[in-house]
Amino acid sequence: MRYRALIVAFLAICLSVLTACSEAPQATSDAPLTYDQIRNTGLANKCPQLSEVSRGSIEIDPNLSYQIVDMCIEPTAYFVKEEPSSKRQEAEYVPGKILTRYTSSLDQVRGDLVLEDDGSFTFYEKDGLDFQAITVQLPGGEQEPFLFTVKNLVAHSQPGLNVINTSTDLEGDYKVPSYRTSNFLDPKGRGLATGYDTAVALPARGDSEELVRENTKAFDIGQGHISLLISRIDSAAGEFGGTFVATQPSDTDMGTAEPVDIKVQGVFYGRIEPKGVA
Repeated sequence: MRYRALIVAFLAICLSVLTACSEAPQATSDAPLTYDQIRNTGLANKCPQLSEVSRGSIEIDPNLSYQIVDMCIEPTAYFVKEEPSSKRQEAEYVPGKILTRYTSSLDQVRGDLVLEDDGSFTFYEKDGLDFQAITVQLPGGEQEPFLFTVKNLVAHSQPGLNVINTSTDLEGDYKVPSYRTSNFLDPKGRGLATGYDTAVALPARGDSEELVRENTKAFDIGQGHISLLISRIDSAAGEFGGTFVATQPSDTDMGTAEPVDIKVQGVFYGRIEPKGVA
């Protein structure tokens, strides 16, 4: 009887596991997943991906105006530039671990795509969910926050293309706003647009050289650079995708710290359509 009871309990556990697995959301299912099935899974942070096979090119009519819509940029790797311990060595990028959960991708980014006279293309980013606050941790435990973004990106391709294909690379600079807003208060209650002018406990020393940088807050705007390398094309749908590499400064804590260079690598997706298409 004892062994029979053990066998029955074992079969019951196996049946419960199989039932739980069968109720899990299937990524290959034709039915769309519900909010509850997506929540806390990280699926919402993923960008759409085209098949491995690239098909042709996307023709651009010079008589029409075009735009890139539904652009999604998903980081997959982060690196922080560390200064060498010796002057004989060069600074190098060290891989970092992301601490931000499920909110690292840019989405719904859109902007104008202009065909230039030399056959090159220029992408002017306009709007969308084009920034994310991210923190990465170095192997030694140090943490570096930064604002991952492509705000006001102006990216150019090689001349003489006239079509979008897997040889098209878009490369350009963008603005990196401050990680903190003007209403942010530091632990001493100091801020840019509100709060105290100096630390409450040291009002008489507020103008001293050693405290002036901590007391004087600034909304720093840096500059980043990104390379979008197109490797997949769906000419029928006007879709394209590939990989990207972006380099930009980290947070300066409202001007009180020196920024470090952050390198971000990942994948992206976008769709090209004539302007005026709903």
